[in-house]
Amino acid sequence: MNVLVSGANGQLGKELEYLFRNHEDLIFYGTDIDTLDITDKEAVKKYISENQIDFIVNSAAYTAVDMAEDEPEKAYSVNSDAVGILAEIADIQCIGFITISTDYVFNGRFFKPINEKQSPNPVSVYGKSKYEGEKKAILKNTFSIIIRTSWLYSPHGKNFAKTILSLSQERDELNVVFDQVGTPTSARDLAQAIIEILLQSREDFRKYSGIYHFSNEGVCSWYDFAFEIVRLAGNNCKITPVSSDEFPTKAERPYYSVLDKSKIKKTFNIKIPHWTESIAICIKELQN
Repeated sequence: MNVLVSGANGQLGKELEYLFRNHEDLIFYGTDIDTLDITDKEAVKKYISENQIDFIVNSAAYTAVDMAEDEPEKAYSVNSDAVGILAEIADIQCIGFITISTDYVFNGRFFKPINEKQSPNPVSVYGKSKYEGEKKAILKNTFSIIIRTSWLYSPHGKNFAKTILSLSQERDELNVVFDQVGTPTSARDLAQAIIEILLQSREDFRKYSGIYHFSNEGVCSWYDFAFEIVRLAGNNCKITPVSSDEFPTKAERPYYSVLDKSKIKKTFNIKIPHWTESIAICIKELQN
């Protein structure tokens, strides 16, 4: 199976490339903005035809949440327009299509894990652009597979885990918000889930279409997450809890975005590690 992975230089793309090495029957075709502009329909059609692509995994995204408030056109171009293009071409070519979305499509006003039946109501430009991408994926291709995830991190690129690890080596104290609750997601665990989906849906991807939620197991605040990172790293840095009001950001964040993973676990028989297990692996890799 020839698999096009857009956003191959990102966190998820890097982990997919790494895990593909364990599967000789999955051929990785990684692209990023320097090799394929996914907002260019003709370029995408040409690439898919020339490389005989069987499945598209779209991990490309505009993820600068605060910057999106000032440059919404860039966010919508990658998070919405490009998704529509990829979905439409996948539909025309009769190939599978997976795209990654986010917990930010919800407003965060929940009190129990959010399942796929809950209606999105994003409160930021980033969240709105991702939700528009979801709608275009479904409109252009009824067999799209959409995976929403949250708080993604890995040893690659920029993310909360790496930032906290670095800052805790430089400073004696860090202030981290305690009133935003969710679940960290290891990009490697998400990549492994995507590979399971690819393997199970190669015979007929159509029967698996729809929206799925994926994150690691467990629940924590950003403060809890930071505390665990510093503890695992053995850094002598105090983590102090603060409210969101004390740490204002340009874009509003969801206060509660714990995702219910029941559907993806049942459909694909996937076992998901607890977030504390996966962050321990990541910190160890970063330290080595």
